[in-house]
Parts: sequence; C-alpha cells; structure tokens
Amino acid sequence: MTPATVEPGRFAFVLHPLVIEDFARKFGFLRHAPPRALEWLARFVPPVTASHITGIRSVAGAEAEGWFIGLPLTTRVLLASDASFVTHRLVQCGRLAERLGAKILGLGAFTKVVGDAGVTAAARLDIAVTTGNSYTAASAIEGALLAAERMEITLGRAHAAVIGATGAIGAVCSQMLAARVPTLTLVARNAARLEQLAERIHADAARRGDRARPEVRVTTNVRQAVAEAHLVITVSSATDVLIEPEDLRPGAVVCDVARPRNVSRMVYERRGDVLVIDGGVIEVPGAVDFGLDFGFPPKTCEACMAETMILALERRYEDFTLGRDLTLAQVEEIATLARKHGFRVAGFRRFERAISGEEIERIKEASRAKGIVPASRA
Repeated sequence: MTPATVEPGRFAFVLHPLVIEDFARKFGFLRHAPPRALEWLARFVPPVTASHITGIRSVAGAEAEGWFIGLPLTTRVLLASDASFVTHRLVQCGRLAERLGAKILGLGAFTKVVGDAGVTAAARLDIAVTTGNSYTAASAIEGALLAAERMEITLGRAHAAVIGATGAIGAVCSQMLAARVPTLTLVARNAARLEQLAERIHADAARRGDRARPEVRVTTNVRQAVAEAHLVITVSSATDVLIEPEDLRPGAVVCDVARPRNVSRMVYERRGDVLVIDGGVIEVPGAVDFGLDFGFPPKTCEACMAETMILALERRYEDFTLGRDLTLAQVEEIATLARKHGFRVAGFRRFERAISGEEIERIKEASRAKGIVPASRA
C-alpha cells in the first residue's frame, strides 16, 4: 500500500506598503499619481492575493505552503485610521485567506501595531491569527547576543538599552536582557509605563532569587540612553529615525528590529566603529519560493512571517501571539519550535546587505583605534 500523503500546513500572511512609493512600484502605471491621492484611493481597494508561497520543508519532514495577502494601506494610513476600519480590512484579509485554504493568518508590519494587535480580528475569523511577535523577540535577542559575542562584549559587564521598551516586543526583550546584563536602560515615550516595566523586571529577579539584580534605568531620552550602551535593541513603532551617527559610543552593537528602521542609514555610512544589524531576519528551511520580491535575500524572511510558517508546520492552528502582552513562555516555546523545524537567524545583515567576518574585524579595530576598551576587557 502507498503511505498516505500528509497534507502541507497552510498559512497566509498580510503585507502592506510602508510608504505609497512601494504600492506605486508594484503598479507602474500609478507611479506618477499624487501620493496623497493614491493613498486615499487605496483605502477602497480590497485585499488581493499577492503570491503563492511554496517549497517550505522542515528538517523534521513537515511541509507548508502559504499566500501573501496584499493590503494596500500605507503605514501613515494605518496609524491615522480608526481602529474599527483597520479591523474591518484585516477581517477582509482573513476571509480571503480562508477561501485560499489557509488555516492561520499572520499579521505583518503595522497591521499588528494598530488597534488591539489582532484580538478583535481574530474573534471575527474562523482561522487562527498571530502577530509573529514572539519569534521576533526571540530572534532579536539571539541575533543581538551573537553580535555582542563577535564584538567581544562580555554581557556580565555590559550596559544594554531597549528603545521602545514598553511595546509588546520591547517589554519581553527587556525582561530577557535583564537576566544577562548588570545595567539596563529602558526607553519609551510614557514614563509611567516605563516605571511599571522596571518594577516588573525587579520583581522577576526577586522571584528567580537572583543574587545580583540588574540596575534598571528609565528615560524618555533616546540619545541619553544609547550614549553609554554597549548593546542596543530598537523595537519602537516610531515612523521617524531615532538614532543618528553621533549618538552611539564606539564599539557598540545595535540590533534594529523596527520597520521602518529606527537607526539612520547615515550610521552605517559614517560610523565604521559600530556594528548595526537588522533584527529578525530568518533563514527558512527547504527550497522556498515566495513568489514575490519583498526586499529580502532568497530563502529569508522576517521573524513574524517565520512564526506563521512554524505554526503551520506544527499544525498549531490556534491564536498564538495576540494583543499587547507577550510571555517569556511563549517566546521560549516558539524558539524551541523554530529549532525543531530548522529555522535560524540568517547571519548578520544591515540595510539588506550581508556583513562579513572581515567587516566585523574592521569595526572592532576602528573602535580600538579610538581608545575604546571592549566591555570584555573593562
């Protein structure tokens, strides 16, 4: 008898243009339309099937296929719109995903930031929903710690900072880093929420019985926070650049998870003594074909996309990461599942370009030339 064929896991993932120029590039005939007029018009365009994703094969033998669902709303429109309007459009995306055969829907970029981070949309759909934030947090910490190791930063002597600390990803990244560094600075716009997070981190340390509890500082001043930090993770939902070339100390590592980026491109162009890496870039197992160029190298994607794929491979068709609160248990579970299926951080990249070992050595030498002693030797 021929063994039964196991049906592949099926998922869909929502993409949207960060700026209206992204939408115009997809549809060339719109290139010369006034941007604001085009944004207004796009509000009435229904979601579309952007591509069919094939070739995902886990090292454990499971397979998955999926679809990119295109939602033609820019970041500006999403942030300026009423939450009920955005939820309605996400439900439309979910209905399309259901018709395609998907069993779980992932929310990309700012579709998971606005409103209640997918909670209401999930309640109205018959398929599962996830924001992907759990694996984004897990991979951000993994990548940042690997980069710190390459830069010879000893975490036990390092000062770390999290920009956007009170957000869903930022809060859990802060909790994870607090167990690894002696000094942690939390940065966000709301001082009261920062104090609450600091208290939670201290309570967690007490609960674990840590002898050496971290010094947790809070500030709303980004420049002040990063000036002394050896390791910086940026996960702010701000649409403007927050970190400029003059803000960072030589030898620093910055893991930029935010989209749009929180770190100015000029840091890369002018600061040859700091290592800036893109956070959440994941290598997907198998001969994956995304059917769409979304700005990443072949076989790689954002961690939030990867979380949706992982859950499909597991046939975990349940709401996994929703709302504003992440738990360490969620983050640890998805990281374990990622390893099981062969997903991994795709090396170090910066502004869509791979960073070689030779370049990292040059960055270290440049920081030493400025008289900066790595945290490992301080």
